Amino acid sequence: MRLVPKWALLSSGCAPVLLIGGWTIAALLEGPAYNPATQTISVLAAYGAAGSWVMTGALLAVGVCHLLTAWGLRAAVFAGRVALGCGGVSALVVALLPPPSSGGSLHHGSVAAVGFTLLAVWPVLAADRNGTAPWGLRPAPSIVATVLIGVGAAWFLIEMHHHGAAGLTERLVTSIQSL
Repeated sequence: MRLVPKWALLSSGCAPVLLIGGWTIAALLEGPAYNPATQTISVLAAYGAAGSWVMTGALLAVGVCHLLTAWGLRAAVFAGRVALGCGGVSALVVALLPPPSSGGSLHHGSVAAVGFTLLAVWPVLAADRNGTAPWGLRPAPSIVATVLIGVGAAWFLIEMHHHGAAGLTERLVTSIQSL
C-alpha cells in the first residue's frame, strides 16, 4: 500500500498551480492599475476588482486542495494533517470574506493570518520521527520548511509595515506554503 495515494499527490501539486494561475489571471484582468510587487493578493479578490471572481475561485480551489491533501496524507502525523486541513478551511473562509475595495478588513485579515500560521506550522507538526515516512515528512525537511515560511512571514510583515514589496513577498511565501 502506498504511503500517500496518487490523488493526494495530485491535489498537493494542483494547489500552487491554481494559486499562481489565479493571481496571474486576476492581475491581468485588473490591468496596469494593479502593482503585483506592492499590492497583495487580497486586492485581487476585493469587492469590485475586475478579476475578483478568478481570485475567489482560485482560493476556493486551493482550500479544497489542502483539505484533500490533508485527508490523503496518511503518512503524516495527525496534528500536521489537522493543521493542513484547517489551513484549507481558512482559504475557503478567506475566499468568502473578501476585503472591501479600499481599506482593510479585520475579518479577512484575521482569517488570513490564522490560515497563514496553520500552513506555516503544518510541516513541523506532520513530521514523523520514526523514520518510516516519506523524506518530506521527516523532521529535518519539515523544520526547514517551517523556518523558511516563518522567515518569509517576518519579511512580509516588515514589507507591509514599510509599504514596500508586500505583494512580491506574499507571493513568494504563499507559493512556498502551497507546495
